[in-house]
Order: sequence, then structure tokens, then C-alpha cells
Amino acid sequence: MKIKKTLLACIAFSVIACSCGNKTTSNAMPSDVTVYQRISPKFNADSAYNFVQKQVDFGPRVPNTPQHTACGDYLVNELKTFGANVIEQKMSLTIYNGKKISGRNIIGSYGLEKKNRILLFAHWDTRAYADSDSDKNFHTPILGADDGASGVGILLEVARNLYAQSPEVGIDIIFFDAEDYGTPSFLENQPEGNWWCLGSQYWSKNLHVKGYKAKYGILLDLVGGKDATFCKEYYSIRYADNIVEKIWSTARQLGYGKYFVARDGGAIVDDHVSINQNTGIPSVDIINYVKNGQTESFPEWHHTLDDNMTVINKETLEAVGQTILEVIYKEK
Repeated sequence: MKIKKTLLACIAFSVIACSCGNKTTSNAMPSDVTVYQRISPKFNADSAYNFVQKQVDFGPRVPNTPQHTACGDYLVNELKTFGANVIEQKMSLTIYNGKKISGRNIIGSYGLEKKNRILLFAHWDTRAYADSDSDKNFHTPILGADDGASGVGILLEVARNLYAQSPEVGIDIIFFDAEDYGTPSFLENQPEGNWWCLGSQYWSKNLHVKGYKAKYGILLDLVGGKDATFCKEYYSIRYADNIVEKIWSTARQLGYGKYFVARDGGAIVDDHVSINQNTGIPSVDIINYVKNGQTESFPEWHHTLDDNMTVINKETLEAVGQTILEVIYKEK
């Protein structure tokens, strides 16, 4: 994804009551304080981690490579195994240098008869260039354990839960292709145009179902790193402020406030932008991207060869995955 520089809950009060006479203490909850009761299935972080590992085991998933094809087949089969109705949206895309690549968006749907629908999405391709690494590695593709596989891994675990227990709303899961084939930062003459997020741009103009509508969408990107910080991204607030609050408040209720921080983040051109602009589906980007004053940054492994399984943390996967499950299982 490309940066554009514009521009508890599970309440756990420990109450100590001191008696003047005998100085005894009590940890009893006041009668008017309620502990949040989760309604969604338990998210299995070990399972999500394994889904991330399976993708990384294919190697870099760059379009027009055998590894990309093999991983795409794997994702299709996993969604079908978990009871989804699967559509493969195949496309020919033009990248920044004028070359053509073959891509496919993978769409798994649950509860097709349900009118109220929620859209969940992530990208499954990986960057062809380690252009935030040392010069010698610029032309080496990355494994994308966090940038790509983490979001998909969480959504595969969500799919497994949907198969076991249906929510009251319909769910559509999309794995977008060619998100990370944007112009390399080392290229001296940067071509005009938006060369990032090509798969979601295509889908937003060629919906897999004519007239497709969803109440809202949630994008997962860079959601598996240790000590991740999810600020409220600019375009998410602009187009879907109420959905941002729904997600962040649910995370706090579940006890994941240290990940979902109550702070505005920077503006990021990611898969949610074209969906917001072209479909009108209010969509939110959950992404590990921090803004402190004038400084904005991705995690240090972003677009480097260090984006491998060593950066993936099960606690982060659980925080995001359980929050997503709770949000969708609360919908009516």
C-alpha cells in the first residue's frame, strides 16, 4: 500500500473497600458494574497462525509466478472446505511499467439468502520488490508474512468459524490480488496513475454480483505483527466513521485496547479506498501504521525481506480476529 500524507470495554476496575474498624479489603465488583460477555465463537490464534504459515510456505506470491498460482488454488480449496460459495474473478491487469499480469480475486460467500451482508477483505499477493530494504535486495520479492498473509490467515480462521456457526447476517470474504504491485520507490521516473491495489480497483468497477451491496466492509492489512498499533486511518474515518467506532469500541470491550488505540492515524491508499469511492460501501482499514505528530511509519519489516514468520505474533492475530468475529456476530 502507498502512503498519502494528507492531512476498557471489558471494564476491569479493582475496587478496594476499606473498613474503618478492621482495615479489611474487598475485591468484590459493585453491583452496577457489568463485565462484557462475548457472544462470538472463540477465535483460535494457533489455527490462524498455521494459515499464515501455509501461505508463506509457498514463497513470495507475486502474480505471474508458479508460487502465486499454487497459493491461489490453496485459498480457493480452503474456502470451499469451510462451506463457502466461491467465485474466482480472473482479470488481466496493467502494472506501472505497462506490462500485463494475470490476477484473480477470490470471493467466498456465506448465507447467500441473507439480504444484510458484511464484506471482509485482505490482499493475498506479495510485493515483487523489497524496496524498503538495502539496495542489493531491491529486486528481491518478499515473503509477506505480515503484509498479505496475516490478513488472509485471520479471514480463513473466520471462515472456519462461519462454517461451524452461522451469524445472523451474510458474510462475503474477498482475497484481493495485485494490491502490492505499485511503482517501486527506487524508480527514478515515477509514472502517473494509481498503480496500487489493482485487484480491488477492478472489483469495485466489476462487482462479482450485479448490484452487490453490503452494510459495510472491513479490510485487514499488516495485522499480525508483535505489538501492532491500529490507529484510526484517515479514509476510514472520512467514509465510515461510525464503523470505525463500532470496531474500536468492540475491541476495547474485549480487552484489546492496547492494539486498537483511540488515536487518529495517517491516510493510506489501500484496498478500502476504491471500495469506498466506487461502490459506496463504507469500509474501514485495520492496519499497523502509526502517526506521531509529523512522523508516520509502517513497522520496520514493511517491504523488506524481514517480513517473514518471525514477525508474526499470535496475540495480535487473536486481538484482530476475535474483534472481527464479535463485530459480525453482533450484527442483525
